[in-house]
Amino acid sequence: MNKVMSRAVQPRPRHRPPTRRDTRRPGGAPPRTPSRPAAGRDRSPRTAPGTAAGQPRPTDLFADRLLAVLSGQRPVHWMLRHTAGRAYDDLARLAERGPLRARGTRPVVQDIGYYVAGEGALEVFARIAAGDRLRAMAFRLERGQDLRWRCTAVEAGPV
Repeated sequence: MNKVMSRAVQPRPRHRPPTRRDTRRPGGAPPRTPSRPAAGRDRSPRTAPGTAAGQPRPTDLFADRLLAVLSGQRPVHWMLRHTAGRAYDDLARLAERGPLRARGTRPVVQDIGYYVAGEGALEVFARIAAGDRLRAMAFRLERGQDLRWRCTAVEAGPV
């Protein structure tokens, strides 16, 4: 006699009910993080005052923006909302002369430094390289009540 074992095939559910939870997996396990950094390693990001990690520094942003205007790559009104006081008029005067324009090569920011003049105020200098020429740019940034940085003074000239 041949005995044939027949299995009753049960259809699998196509989806789980929304209230069902898999008890084998913990639902609210906290992510694993080390309680302290390894000895001799400082993992804190090094940024300029008032910036979060991963965001560009205001000194770098404004140096690039001012360079774009003073080298003729952007119009002066591009900086209108990023300036305060007489800085826009000074920028317009400087842009007419085009002190950072260079023939053949595009000027780039070579080095930036800053001095913290007070709470919410930075005085910044930048060296601008265009080919074999080196020029200087200086500007002041102040943080307004809305916590946005604005340029309040700008100067440019040869090194």
